[in-house]
Amino acid sequence: MTTNPIGVISMFYARPFTREHFGCFQRMKRAGADVVELLVPEPGELDLVETRAAIADAGLSCVLAARVNLNRDLASGDAGAHHAGITYLETCVDVAAALGAAIVGGPLYGAPLVFAGRAPAPVDDDERKRRIDAIVAGLAQAGKRAADSGIQFGVEPLNRFETDICNTTRHALEIVERVDNPAIGVMLDTFHMNMEEFDLSDAIRQAGSKLVHFQANENNRGFVGSGHIDWPAIARALRDVAYRGPIVLEPFRRRDERAGTPLAQWRAPNENEDEPLAASVAFLKAALAFAGRTA
Repeated sequence: MTTNPIGVISMFYARPFTREHFGCFQRMKRAGADVVELLVPEPGELDLVETRAAIADAGLSCVLAARVNLNRDLASGDAGAHHAGITYLETCVDVAAALGAAIVGGPLYGAPLVFAGRAPAPVDDDERKRRIDAIVAGLAQAGKRAADSGIQFGVEPLNRFETDICNTTRHALEIVERVDNPAIGVMLDTFHMNMEEFDLSDAIRQAGSKLVHFQANENNRGFVGSGHIDWPAIARALRDVAYRGPIVLEPFRRRDERAGTPLAQWRAPNENEDEPLAASVAFLKAALAFAGRTA
């Protein structure tokens, strides 16, 4: 049997996720989940003490996903936005400690592109270096708070349409290795990896011991097992690097296949999807359990 806790991200059910959605924790548990990934709540969204109790009552643990924007952006050339990015990550550490979460993952480096309403633009080499230096400095400062609190940051590569900073495992490792803080590691998501990596399994092995968080998502963000990701190979790679951390599913429903329907957006559920979610969890747990077995 695998020792990896398998979980579901909260915004699969609702966004924003508030007290009225606490019943979803029990639904996650019944679907076979061990952990819930919450977006780091904005002020006023959740009572942290109440939320921690509700998660524990459902028999789940918790990890967090950070939400960066142009106003809190480590890569920004604006000193105020850069400092706000550091302050935000330090706040994420405090929220994680209050919720009992040991990991905060996401595109911590900032510089969001299309989904922040900003199209990609050419960047000369001096500006590229300035951005990376600013990210490393910001992560080094916020990483001190994380290390003191026993929290780990996971730097997540995103596809080229969502950032021009960190698209591959190699990019993430370059940043993480420059910061050189054990509290800062790499987070990987197979949806983004499917677009940017030459070989998903090799990318996982490249991350190695730096891998602190993993999101298992289909190539089209559908339910795990419904697309073309080679999950047995992914499971073997995770075994090879001795990854024992959480694995979280982040399926985005895709019910309308008509041409012209926007896909790059979150959709609220319009029916109960507990059954396919439970099947995805079971499928992934089976792949992990059989990784490396020959009979």
